[in-house]
Amino acid sequence: MTEAIDPRTPVLIGVGQVAELVDAPDYQGFSPIDLAVVAAQRAVTDTGADPQTVIAAIDTVACTRQFEDSTPGAPAPLGKSTKYPVSVANRLGAAPKRAVLEVAGGQSPQHLVSEFAREIASGNADVVLLGGAEAISTIRHLAKLENKPDFSDDPADPDRSYEDRGFGLIGLFSMEQAAHGLTTAPAQYGLLENARRAARGDSRQEYAAAMGELFAPFTKVAAKNSLSAAPEEHSAEELATVTERNRMISDPYPRFLVARDQVNQGAVVLLTSVQSARRLGVDESKFVFLHGQADLRDRSVLERQNLGEGPAAVTAVRHALEVAGLGLDDIDFFDFYSCFPIAVSNITESLGLSPNDPRGLTLTGGLPYFGGAGNNYSMHAIAEAVQRVRAEPGSYALVSANGGVVSKTSVGVYGTMSTELKADNSEQLQRDIDALDCPPHIAHPNGWATLETYTVSYGRAGQKSGIVIGRLDDGGGRFLAQVASGDDELMTVLESAEQPVGERIYVTAFGWGNRVTRSAAAAAALLPKSAPALRNDYEFIKVRRDGHLLEVTINRPDVRNCLHPPAHEELDGVFNAFYHDRDLWVAIITGEGTKAFCAGNDLIYSASGKPMYVPLNGFAGLTSRRDMHKPVIAAVNGFAMGGGFEIALACHLVVADASAKFALSEVRVGLFAGAGGLVRLPRMIPQKVATEMILTGRRIGADEAQQLGVVNRVAPEGQALSIARELAAETLQGSPTSVRLSLKVMEQTQAIADTVEAVSAPSDVVDELMVSSDAIEGMTAFALKRPPEWKNR
Repeated sequence: MTEAIDPRTPVLIGVGQVAELVDAPDYQGFSPIDLAVVAAQRAVTDTGADPQTVIAAIDTVACTRQFEDSTPGAPAPLGKSTKYPVSVANRLGAAPKRAVLEVAGGQSPQHLVSEFAREIASGNADVVLLGGAEAISTIRHLAKLENKPDFSDDPADPDRSYEDRGFGLIGLFSMEQAAHGLTTAPAQYGLLENARRAARGDSRQEYAAAMGELFAPFTKVAAKNSLSAAPEEHSAEELATVTERNRMISDPYPRFLVARDQVNQGAVVLLTSVQSARRLGVDESKFVFLHGQADLRDRSVLERQNLGEGPAAVTAVRHALEVAGLGLDDIDFFDFYSCFPIAVSNITESLGLSPNDPRGLTLTGGLPYFGGAGNNYSMHAIAEAVQRVRAEPGSYALVSANGGVVSKTSVGVYGTMSTELKADNSEQLQRDIDALDCPPHIAHPNGWATLETYTVSYGRAGQKSGIVIGRLDDGGGRFLAQVASGDDELMTVLESAEQPVGERIYVTAFGWGNRVTRSAAAAAALLPKSAPALRNDYEFIKVRRDGHLLEVTINRPDVRNCLHPPAHEELDGVFNAFYHDRDLWVAIITGEGTKAFCAGNDLIYSASGKPMYVPLNGFAGLTSRRDMHKPVIAAVNGFAMGGGFEIALACHLVVADASAKFALSEVRVGLFAGAGGLVRLPRMIPQKVATEMILTGRRIGADEAQQLGVVNRVAPEGQALSIARELAAETLQGSPTSVRLSLKVMEQTQAIADTVEAVSAPSDVVDELMVSSDAIEGMTAFALKRPPEWKNR
């Protein structure tokens, strides 16, 4: 009984679930809002109290995110709610004061329960509805219709606090992953799974059999669950054997071992305080308490010590049991998030739980069989846990929810025995996890390496791609790469060798991504790098050579000379040639027309979905280029915005048209000046001024830019290139060797703060200068009172 318990103690009082199949006789084509509302109505009914009284008492609605709202730019073919929790509340007839849309991730249902249990205990909430739904199967089915329904909703909520917590993808997804084709969950998990197989020393057949044995009992549970998306029992052999129906998705996963996201499912739980539950008239037989909880997060995949392990998940389960004061033997029901086998085995093997434990490892049937209802799956597991412990008073259920790539783990222990909410020590445990050692991450690797793990992804049409994580021989840095197109030998190793992990590979970095080959010879053949040289044909730039001067014009005036990857590649190649050619001593870069030098990134091209990248040498082939020991002059005619300003900042000298405008305008379009602007501008002008320009996107004119030291000379309108040529001519009068070595010393001493130390810093540049032909020629010409004849030697 609960008479002596703190009345603010949180308690679950109602749960509800719903599912529908497209081919079922009673199919209604519910939207995600509809499904959540039906589940909520069932949760309200489950309390046994007056439905309208319960609905009227709801002061908070917090929902998980749908798939269509879990990643930037995800499609919503039938539309979506702009404020999903508010839409659910409105249709339910509730009027909560607070509405929350949680971050993406399968951990979110249990995290919400733990969070709002604390909110209730502290008096910040009273009656909370937690839930969500997915209608992925319905949306896919109905989107094909000519008269398709509209699932969009834009609810007004003037008297309500609405909190959209964002995608929450930091550490879970990166541009680097996207550049290497690592965009699907099967591929991401396949990398971890194959690392685990290598660590265990299992053969392909042994490991496949173990995955089948792990998940076969899940199918039996799913087959008996009326809400399952795939209520079909399979043997371990059926799950592990590749067939036409059970095709390979991403090594080592055939389809039957992969989470099923084509589902229509919703689940809701009602959480309140003991005193509110009594006030609402809920019978105490409905009360289920949160006995223990933990929320932990592993580091991003490339930052983990061992790729086949997720220590945070294991620690979270152990800690939740510790908080509950229970051991594994005390738990009667388990539900381990089962999107892929490693999400389960990572925990169960560490805890010593057998796949054939008579208590079972799932309450629903698991994500590949019951259904992977997106971020909301574990809300179904919690609903099942509540029903199970109610049916067996005194029993306990443990739910472990997983988000990301065995990344975020939230665990809850449930039971009918009354208990006040206990504090957990997740924050300290998280600090311990964050402090674990990890290998250095190398974004742009080159050279021989060892394959650390791999996967091969397969398309329906027979296409396939290999993705690897490797460790460089030089320094042991870890990197991500794709198998180079055409390297059939390496693909054969990944697909057929008994253990590809440990094989030697060769990696080559490009601006568009890293590629691995079986050997350096294969890299040279499949990924040839052209010798630095100027071409006669360019599509996006113009090139003019005038003696020792090179003029480069960005030639995209129709888009204000914005740059996209093909233009970047051409510019990178030209500047490679410039720095390689001993007879080119000075370069000028400008923009075609009078309106713009360069207005930055081509955002329209970027929005088209085409790959966006810059060369390894940075924006325009300049902003990340090292050893820029020959001067580049920017002739700024018109707008130098965003990346265009960053080009100018990377140049040694800048001439600006009187009408020129400069700005780091990225914040105005949701970006930031990542091509050097955030670094160079505060080092070049007063920091407060730079900060203002960066944070506001404020434009400055040519005169102000000159006053700040960003511009060397201001030219009359329309004369920027002419004045830049004059400046280049003045520079060309000096020794190109002296100019080059002067820039080299300036670069070498830039990081030395103390002036005397910088002046006195040992350098071989002086020796290089004094033995040069130009130094001898300069002194000889001076003595003979004749013009010098520079050779750049």
